[in-house]
Amino acid sequence: MIKLHHLNQSRSQRVLWLLEELDLPYEVIRYQRDKTTHLAPPELRAIHPLGKSPVVEIEGQKITESGAIVEIICARYGPHMMPEQGTEAYIRHLELMHFAEGSMMTPLLLNLYVGLLGEAGAPLHPRIEQELTNHFSYMESLLRPSGHFVLDELSAVDIMLSFPAGALARLDQEKEFPNVASFSKAMRARPAYQRALIAGGEG
Repeated sequence: MIKLHHLNQSRSQRVLWLLEELDLPYEVIRYQRDKTTHLAPPELRAIHPLGKSPVVEIEGQKITESGAIVEIICARYGPHMMPEQGTEAYIRHLELMHFAEGSMMTPLLLNLYVGLLGEAGAPLHPRIEQELTNHFSYMESLLRPSGHFVLDELSAVDIMLSFPAGALARLDQEKEFPNVASFSKAMRARPAYQRALIAGGEG
């Protein structure tokens, strides 16, 4: 059984969703953010030195970083969610798996933290907004007619990109990027996604 250390309102939600999509047996251990600081509780440091989520335990081994977790789970239990190695689609798969946590998360996190600075952060907002537009435009261009990235059915990349795609609603930019907005709504409507929200205590 896979054990998932799950923090509310975090990227571990997509790991929980993946487990539901693959119908894998798992145990979820919930952690709640501090209501004042919005930070993860200190108990997570007992699980991993970074004190962050997600962390999964598979066959006694602890694994961190959501991209690595999704890649490992799909390789072991859901190979249909990844393109065949050696193909052009697999190269795109690798690019976008890293894009989701690398390039895409940088402007999203900057927007969040600079926003906390109030007027002091105002000079940085134009550049951050430019980068957000650039990255969301890239995502918009990559979506296939099927409504998915890389494959024409749900794939590991869809799982990973669901998190940044979900930020569109919070940023009030759904009209600017209709394909990404439609993708996000379609993913959230999946029964496994809804089950994952309930399992994570957010349904």
